[in-house]
Amino acid sequence: MGVFEQSVSIRANATTVERCICDRTLMHQWLNPALRCEPMGETWSTDLHSQTRFMIQIPLWQPSLISTVVERRPGLVVWAFSGFFSGQDRWECIPTDLGTHLVNRFEFEIPNPLVAFGFNQFAAGWTKQDMEAQLQRLKQVAERMG
Repeated sequence: MGVFEQSVSIRANATTVERCICDRTLMHQWLNPALRCEPMGETWSTDLHSQTRFMIQIPLWQPSLISTVVERRPGLVVWAFSGFFSGQDRWECIPTDLGTHLVNRFEFEIPNPLVAFGFNQFAAGWTKQDMEAQLQRLKQVAERMG
């Protein structure tokens, strides 16, 4: 199982940071522009059991993951996903004296050995760097709001 975990301190309250994670319009301000998230139902939601399709927009191929919110409480959203990856993406807002400590933990397995090899050889480093960059962009969005 692969695990990428990163965190960032944000000078905004946990409610504001959580809103950046859960509001689709705000999410698209910090998410990698090659990623899109679309609701599986009529409306976007991060309520327990709601489903989302995350798509990677690359020419000629748009792989996607179906994600389901499997754990939800104030300050925490955990999406479980399946597709070319299987695993969980956990976002936790921890209030601090100066704002919020945000922890993102991405745990995954790649069932197809050929896809796993390609990911490990070509995309693992880029993915980790991109996730760290996303946290910095999320921090900027939240601090502008807060």
